[in-house]
Amino acid sequence: MTDPEPERTPVLALEGVSKSFGAVRALRDVSLQLYAGEAHALAGENGAGKSTLIKALAGVHRPDSGTVLLDGAPVVFHGPADARDAGVAVIYQEPTLFPDLSVAENIFVGRQPRRSFGRVDHRAVKEATAALFARLGVDLDPEQPARGLSIADQQLVEIAKALSFDARVLIMDEPTAALTGSEVARLFGVVRALREGGAAVLFISHRLEEVFALCQRVTTLRDGGLIASEPVDGLTEDDLVRRMVGRDLDELYPKQDAEVGDVALSVRRLTREGVFTDVSFDVHRGEIVGLAGLVGAGRSEVARAVFGVDRWDAGEVHLDGRPLKPGAPSLAMAAGLALVPEDRRAQGLVMDMSIERNINLTGLRTTARAGLMDRGAERSRAVDWAVRLQVKYARLADLVGTLSGGNQQKVVLAKWLATGPRVLIVDEPTRGIDVGTKAEVHRLLSQLAADGLAVLMISSDLPEILGMADRVLVMHEGRLTAEIAREDATEESVMAAATGRGRSAA
Repeated sequence: MTDPEPERTPVLALEGVSKSFGAVRALRDVSLQLYAGEAHALAGENGAGKSTLIKALAGVHRPDSGTVLLDGAPVVFHGPADARDAGVAVIYQEPTLFPDLSVAENIFVGRQPRRSFGRVDHRAVKEATAALFARLGVDLDPEQPARGLSIADQQLVEIAKALSFDARVLIMDEPTAALTGSEVARLFGVVRALREGGAAVLFISHRLEEVFALCQRVTTLRDGGLIASEPVDGLTEDDLVRRMVGRDLDELYPKQDAEVGDVALSVRRLTREGVFTDVSFDVHRGEIVGLAGLVGAGRSEVARAVFGVDRWDAGEVHLDGRPLKPGAPSLAMAAGLALVPEDRRAQGLVMDMSIERNINLTGLRTTARAGLMDRGAERSRAVDWAVRLQVKYARLADLVGTLSGGNQQKVVLAKWLATGPRVLIVDEPTRGIDVGTKAEVHRLLSQLAADGLAVLMISSDLPEILGMADRVLVMHEGRLTAEIAREDATEESVMAAATGRGRSAA
């Protein structure tokens, strides 16, 4: 008779933890165990309590009740520094880099190696950073300023920063949201190596396929309460979705049939030197055109140039047959063009303003009377669009930063849809939002197209592109490499074109 396997002690755990913010109960009697050598997924919709749980583990929030356990013993983290010193490293969803410092300085800020007389050893900092990037398999210059880095590169710097602490517990909050397939595969290789080396990993992702590819256990939260903590083996994506939303999800990609009309947006031979070259495409009324490609292919840069945020060097853009001027976003807006940017926090919203004021940022002229804001008109406009898009909020006067990621994205959409656009460009419309809200955004985009709007959708999520696009345009290294009809688009054909192996665009 064999002896029973000894019970393992979790490296880090929560027992019966509750946390409230005013009248809002963010966590209700939640328990969680993280074990060495295991990747543990945390699932739930936006607003389910995931971020509060992470911050309780990281020392940002102290629980109102319940216990945090480190190696089986109760511990109180008085702040993030205590948690970090205990071996808990967190990679948050939104990068928090100092833009005017170099990449290496960001990674080792406050703990740079010193030489004689207390001078910073810049060579050691650079070499340590290069070693971290080599471990991650990424090619970034340690001396490059953080300002101007793409979302993907900022996220990689955050990952390198966390790894530099040799943490026993690595908490990853949506680390793959802005990464390409190859970058995700590379990251997963690093995570598996850390796990095999004895680290405990808590992994949060709205991409359910990543949960099943990487994790051994999954804990699901809903409305601040614990729904289940169970092995991933034996679960299906449908099972997990049902636990997260409390119902069956009818359809993640509710694409409606729509009558395709005249050309609304026409781009001809658009070129911006060193960024993209000879880009031509049309978007018709009633259709959703997907723009795919790897990070750095030039997709967002084309969108910014079409909208007028960045100037182009050659080419033409026409909206309903009328030419748009380069570098003139106000004229593009007046003509009926709208752009929902990739980074909603930095480019789409003013985080220190209210929900109401953010929705009205694109309508200041229409809600003003004799140069003064008409508060009644402003509020009416905000209420109308908040209701239409089913934004979940307490008061319209609340700061937009208090909303979940999915509801922030709805506010950005509301801001632009309130302008009554003829063409809507959406860049990564569902990045970092939960599966239930993702389906709502897809349903909205599909309905807008069915109502005659022309939609250009940029996305790194291949299933989203394949599920929602009537046509797929693919970019590689600043050029369009393929145009693929919906019925012919597959992950293989899109990725072949995105890596330069596909057919050329017509």
